[in-house]
Amino acid sequence: MEGDGQIIPFELLFLIPAFPLLGFVLVLGLRERLGRAVSVIAPGVVGLAFLAAAAAFYRLVSAGPGAVLTQHLYTWISAGDFSANITLRFDPLSAVMALVVTGVGFLIHVYSAGYMGHDECKPRYFAYLNLFTFAMLLLVLADDLLLLFVGWEGVGLCSYLLIGFWFEKEENASAGKKAFIVNRVGDAGFVLGLLLLLWSLGAERMSLGVGALKEIAPSLDAGTVTVATLLLFIGATGKSAQLPLYVWLPDAMAGPTPVSALIHAATMVTAGIYMIARLSFLFALAPITLAVVAWIGISTALFAATIAVAQNDIKKVLAYSTISQLGYMFASLGVGAFSSGIFHLMTHAFFKALLFLGAGSVIHALGGEQDIRRMGGLREYMPVTFWTFLIATLAISGMPLLSGFFSKDQILERAFASGHIGIWAVGLAAAGLTAFYMFRLLFLTFFGELRAAEQARHHPHESPPVMTVPLVALGILAAVGGYVGLPEGVGWGDKFGEFLHGVVGSFAGHHLAAGTQILLTGCSIGVALLGLVVAYFCYIVQPGLPALVAYRLSGIYKVLAGKYFVDEAYDFLIVRPYFRLANVAWRIFDVGIVDGAVNGAATMVSVNSELWRRLQTGRVQSYAFSFLGGAVVLLAALYLAGRG
Repeated sequence: MEGDGQIIPFELLFLIPAFPLLGFVLVLGLRERLGRAVSVIAPGVVGLAFLAAAAAFYRLVSAGPGAVLTQHLYTWISAGDFSANITLRFDPLSAVMALVVTGVGFLIHVYSAGYMGHDECKPRYFAYLNLFTFAMLLLVLADDLLLLFVGWEGVGLCSYLLIGFWFEKEENASAGKKAFIVNRVGDAGFVLGLLLLLWSLGAERMSLGVGALKEIAPSLDAGTVTVATLLLFIGATGKSAQLPLYVWLPDAMAGPTPVSALIHAATMVTAGIYMIARLSFLFALAPITLAVVAWIGISTALFAATIAVAQNDIKKVLAYSTISQLGYMFASLGVGAFSSGIFHLMTHAFFKALLFLGAGSVIHALGGEQDIRRMGGLREYMPVTFWTFLIATLAISGMPLLSGFFSKDQILERAFASGHIGIWAVGLAAAGLTAFYMFRLLFLTFFGELRAAEQARHHPHESPPVMTVPLVALGILAAVGGYVGLPEGVGWGDKFGEFLHGVVGSFAGHHLAAGTQILLTGCSIGVALLGLVVAYFCYIVQPGLPALVAYRLSGIYKVLAGKYFVDEAYDFLIVRPYFRLANVAWRIFDVGIVDGAVNGAATMVSVNSELWRRLQTGRVQSYAFSFLGGAVVLLAALYLAGRG
């Protein structure tokens, strides 16, 4: 047994990101020759990456607590005192992330083989999906923040490519551009944070390696750490869709549904959570930043949940649900419960991937219909989709004994234990809304009578096994995935938190008495059941009641259905003024100065050429006449000079 805390070289670590990268190269380069094999190769390489991650995980666990697997590939940048290495790091945190990305990603790839089976651009789709997986794995395995930033930008690029995959439609292309541009705003803050960190290290230790940063972090100036972490958090609000940079994620539903599952469950939106957890040793030194993270997170959780209750697009409901659940994760990070945030990230990956893939199954069965008001009664036609969707709904609602119950309850309990009673109360309210809008979605989609349009009434059918098998696998994970993090004193306890302890530390809040824990758990279960009962009464017992309430509270309903008109506000305050400024700059600077200078130079050359053209006629007679005229002028000048 190797000793605790050892750094162990592991020469096969590169295989985890290398397999998806190989798939991208093969599928994109040989797409015309591969044919149907694309549907095997693309999921297969992600499956191999999962096996490689599992092998690394086994090696990590067998090495003992505190061990870290590393592989140095080469020195990327070496300039004076500054250096950046291509080094991979596999510790408990990156192990969890790598297994989630490859495991859930593999199931989404398999599902895609059925969902995208008849799409003419399937090779391009799978190539982008493989590249997306590679970029996320590079992000979570990077041992240097600059290499992490390469993966960070890689997932941003892939999200643009996949959200706008069906770019023939203007709204899809616009959604891709919106995601790309909004993330550039956040990434600007991220880059500034990295540069500030690099500057603060001084000339002697100019490296952004995780190990080096952890050693020197306690000696950094407190103000510098606060500003740097706030800037890094701005990047996280972009990638992980928090206030005020969340607006790209609902529009990201324009992409194929499996892409939505991959973005929301296993890749891009988890990047901000992972980054803060990875730098927990730095954020722990900035209490102001942690307070901002916690309140932005829990405010986003409640804000997005209120919007979700009034949405009718099945994917938009799930999109705002993701924004809300990410808010819980940020709140957990902000109160110092870093392992709880990652725990909820993992369980959320299971049930949110299942919800999106289940939604894709419904959309596939109804010929593209996404309005839940035109669904209903589908549990009779799609039993596998219904039962797995029900499990995911119960899990995300925090119903007892399912994965979401353990992870969400742990976040609320630790917010209370850390003295953040306000965050606990807001989180509890958001939990009740979550149960309400998720069961509203379930009841309108699978219960009652089929309300689909006439052309879709002949379509409802269960999806093929290539799509339902991933649903069943995710359903099992959504049901039992939370048992690795049981409450203290129950069973084997919080094994998940113990596993991450060496990377993110232990929760520093107060220990709660058993009675208080039971009371808090009772409150969580109570609000979840209340949300379920209200949804059942409104959409099963009295299905006409929601329309009446919307009519009586039309002002509030319009605000919620209009998503608080945030997009319209951004358009009025930022987009339109920017376009007007760009138009003025175009007319004055581009046309007046740049084009004026270029065109003026061309005009001068043209005028000069015209003058010389009149002299250079090519006629011998003209040249002789000019020669004679010149001779006469010369002789006249000499004559006059002689007389003078």
